Amino acid sequence: MTASPKRGLRLLRIISGCSLALFAAAAFAADAISVKPVQVSEHVWYVQGQSGPASAANQGYISNAGFVLTAEGIVVIDALGTPALGRALLAAIRSISAAPIRRVIVTHYHSDHFYGLPAFKAAGAEIWAHQRARDYLEGSVAAARLDQRRGVLATWLDQDTPLLPPDRWLDGNSSFVLGGLHFDLIYAGPAHAPDDMVVLVREDQALFTGDLVFSGRVPFVGDADSRRWLAAMDELLRHNPKVIVPGHGAASRDAAADLVFTRDYLRYLRAAMGKAAADMMPFEEAYQQTDWSRYQSMPAFNAANRSNAYGTYLLMERESLQKR
Repeated sequence: MTASPKRGLRLLRIISGCSLALFAAAAFAADAISVKPVQVSEHVWYVQGQSGPASAANQGYISNAGFVLTAEGIVVIDALGTPALGRALLAAIRSISAAPIRRVIVTHYHSDHFYGLPAFKAAGAEIWAHQRARDYLEGSVAAARLDQRRGVLATWLDQDTPLLPPDRWLDGNSSFVLGGLHFDLIYAGPAHAPDDMVVLVREDQALFTGDLVFSGRVPFVGDADSRRWLAAMDELLRHNPKVIVPGHGAASRDAAADLVFTRDYLRYLRAAMGKAAADMMPFEEAYQQTDWSRYQSMPAFNAANRSNAYGTYLLMERESLQKR
C-alpha cells in the first residue's frame, strides 16, 4: 500500500518535529551541565568533572581543568573533553575574571583533557604541551579515538571537531613567570601517558597532577607504564604541595592521602597480574580469580578495570622477560 502525498507530508512533519524535539532536548541537556569554578588557593581555581566514563548523560564532563589568575593574565590547565565543555569552561573563567587568557597548558593529550581547546584558541591563548604527545597526535590512534568518542558523544563531537595541536612543544622540564607567579612544568612521563606533565604554581604550592592522580573513581590505566607511574607519584610528594588538583576527582589539601588510592590500585594490579604472568596463568583465569571487591562498587570499574588488568598483565609479562 502506497502512502498518499498528504499522508507522506504529515509523516515528514512528524519526523521533523521529533528531530527538532530531540535536538532541543539535547541542547537543553548540554545547558544543564554545570561547570562551576572552585577556588582552592589565593590564585588557583578548578572545575571538577563527574565520576565515571564519558556518556551522553554526562556529555563527556568527566575530567578536571583549572586556571590561575595572575596580574598579567590567566593560565589555564587542560581544556575538558568537548568543544562545548571548552566554551563552558571559558564562560566559567569569565564569571571570575575578564583578564586575557594567556596560555593553556595541556597535562597530556587524552581526549577528555584537550577536545575543549578550540574555545581557548579562539580567545587568543597560546597552547603548550610536551613534545612526547606529537607521535600520538599526528598518528592514527588520535583520529581513531576521536571517531570512537563521536559514537558516545555524537551531540557534542562532530566531523568538524579538530585535533588541535599545541602552539609550542616542550621538551623536558620548563618554567615561566607571569604576573609575578612562577610556574614549573615538570615532565613526569611516560607514566599514565607518554607526555605526562604536572604544573606547580610555586607561590600557592598548588600542583596540577593531570591523570597521575585519580580521586573517587577507578583510574584509567590501559597500557600505561605503571612502574614509572608509581615512581612519578613519589616524585610528586617531593614538591611538598599544599593543594593537589587531580585529573579526576576532588582537590585535596592532604597530598599523601590523596595519592594513596591511585598508588594502591596500581600496586594491586601489578601484584595480582604479575603473579599470574609469572605462573603463566591465562589472563581470563587470572582476572576471574582476582578479588576486585575493594573496587567493584566504584565509578568506572566496569568501564576501566578489565582493560586496566589486561594491560598490566601484558606489561608484567614484558617486565618478567626483561629480567631473564
